[in-house]
Amino acid sequence: MGWKRFAVGMGAGVAVTILAKNQLDKTDGKLAPEKALKLVKRKTTHLGTIEGSWVHMVTEDFEQDQLLYQVYRGGITCSDESGKIEAYEFFVDSSTGTVLALNKQDH
Repeated sequence: MGWKRFAVGMGAGVAVTILAKNQLDKTDGKLAPEKALKLVKRKTTHLGTIEGSWVHMVTEDFEQDQLLYQVYRGGITCSDESGKIEAYEFFVDSSTGTVLALNKQDH
């Protein structure tokens, strides 16, 4: 009978973990910052091989074309076929995952 209690406890633990993760991903209708970063990486593969990336975990205001957005700001570094490394800063809408700006950084 001990294994039944263990199985029930395991099942309850898994269920609580899944519910907690879903709630964290849906906070205030925003994407999780990690998910936003993954979307940016997927949309920038044409720039080359992604060597590094980062994203701020807190949203900030971003104005474009007289419209105000809540965005995650971050960056990626990419290497092209010749091995040249370029850095880019991005702003991605925290609600939709739309990349609003991708700016190449000067060295």
